[in-house]
Amino acid sequence: MNILNEAIQQYAEQHTSEENPLLKRINRDTHAQVMMPRMLSGHLQGRLLAMISAMIRPDRVLEIGTYTGYSALCLAEGLAPQGKVITLDINEELEERVRKYIADAGLQDAIDYRIGDAGTLLPGIDEVFDLVFIDADKERYSKYYDLVIGKVRPGGFILADNVLRDGKVLDEKTDKDTRAIQEFNRKIHADPRVENVLLPVRDGIMLLRKVSL
Repeated sequence: MNILNEAIQQYAEQHTSEENPLLKRINRDTHAQVMMPRMLSGHLQGRLLAMISAMIRPDRVLEIGTYTGYSALCLAEGLAPQGKVITLDINEELEERVRKYIADAGLQDAIDYRIGDAGTLLPGIDEVFDLVFIDADKERYSKYYDLVIGKVRPGGFILADNVLRDGKVLDEKTDKDTRAIQEFNRKIHADPRVENVLLPVRDGIMLLRKVSL
């Protein structure tokens, strides 16, 4: 998943603020006990999410794709007083684990964790968001974007993970998930409602700012 030289990646992590003890435990537990641990945001990306959240000081954050809760906890670090992260995930098998981590962080009131299909849940969420993080099934990125863009305040931000797909976005003939990401990247770049920067961090993060309705 790392597109950077491994030594550069390690150097970047060595010169990035440490994870707190709970995040370290989630990182370790996920790699030891959960299938597909590469889905975890991890140290470098987690600190980036926390930093962006701290810069924005959001009142409302939406996350599509909770996995084991690492990124939700990072996003919650920058919340404004009384702020909330609403995080959605379809994998009910991880629910007990995630709720335990949220409780261990003392963030039961700040993180609203919902189990279900995001495509079904999103239309029923009547909130205006300052920050959205999309990190779920790649084939539906464009659908998720269409469902959330109207819920983001002007000046608000959207982050989308895995937009480089191990560098496979450069290939003309590739798998269906990568084709969906290629289409998503083109769609974002052509949308006059947003400004965008594609950051080559880890597996690629698309950073968007909504500039108009």
